[in-house]
Amino acid sequence: MTPTRPLCLLAWLLLASPALAAPTLSGARIDDLRGLEQRLGRSESSAVRDRALSQAERLAGGNASDRWARALYLQLAASAEARLDDPLAAAGHLAEARGIRGVERAQADRWLRQEAGLRLRGDQPERARALLDDWFQRHDGTREDHWLMAQLLAAEADWDAAARWVNRALSGGGEPSEARAMLAATVLQRAGDEGGALALIERRLQGADGDAETWRRAASLAQRLGDPGRAAAIWEAGWRRGVLSGAEDLRQRIRLHLAGGTPARAAELLTTALEEQALPDDLEHRRLLARAWQAARDHDRSLDAWRDVAERSEAGDDWLRLGELAYGWGEWGIAGEALAKARDLGEPEAEEWLSSLPEQEGGEATGGTEESGPADEA
Repeated sequence: MTPTRPLCLLAWLLLASPALAAPTLSGARIDDLRGLEQRLGRSESSAVRDRALSQAERLAGGNASDRWARALYLQLAASAEARLDDPLAAAGHLAEARGIRGVERAQADRWLRQEAGLRLRGDQPERARALLDDWFQRHDGTREDHWLMAQLLAAEADWDAAARWVNRALSGGGEPSEARAMLAATVLQRAGDEGGALALIERRLQGADGDAETWRRAASLAQRLGDPGRAAAIWEAGWRRGVLSGAEDLRQRIRLHLAGGTPARAAELLTTALEEQALPDDLEHRRLLARAWQAARDHDRSLDAWRDVAERSEAGDDWLRLGELAYGWGEWGIAGEALAKARDLGEPEAEEWLSSLPEQEGGEATGGTEESGPADEA
């Protein structure tokens, strides 16, 4: 929250609408109030607060003019307290001022609205929300007021109600600030409107680079909405702008291309990354490369990649995977070799696969035994 603006008493005293029928003040009283306001403008906040509170106490219990003057002194004290960074003390003075008998409803509501902002600054969001809710019973409010109500309801985790105020604020036109856009996206997402949250974030990304977390969040939302292609496109745009960078972001770029329907692009990116040592040439990345080529249905590269994985890991299940893949693509020689190694490494399923391999010339199933020529020659 921004600090409460100084309350211009002189303008109020001279220009207030006659419809409010404020009691008449003496010239001496107006001069005293004017003098305190001028001192406040010179940053004499402590002195103004003390003088205003003293005058307010002295006027307690007086006539209508005294009560009105007392309310104005309390308003001055509130402004001084706000400048002294004591928002709760300022809020208390405004609450007292608006409760004075004879204060017009319109002025009391102005003070109520200001008090709500001060309560929020003073870490009393629930009280601030209750005050603002009361104020909205009689006023439409501005976009600023709508954003404040959304913020207060979000602080209470009342996401559905906060979303209604966010949508009301957004419908007022204009582009929200970065902070408000992120508030709105969080509220809409928590309220279940992930599509609205993503659309809001994407609008922010179109006009500015944003920060890395904003791009990551947008991609994550797209994934949760079941649109991995959109997530990959968002991440790719962030990478090309230089907002996303580094090994982890590169890994996620590759994974998103794999999930988003462009596995060949994922494989190409990973191949380059391994060649340039942008990512470690380890089993995890080699396995990811094999998955990417397999998803791209590039038979030769996929089989080569899975063979590389199996040779590195020396694991029976990796040889079994290679054998199953080769079998499905009709690469009988590779299938027999891989399945035989899987069987020898203790994979019981391999024997069944081997028994179903087509027989090679000479009547033997490819890879049926370690001694079978076709498997070794493949």
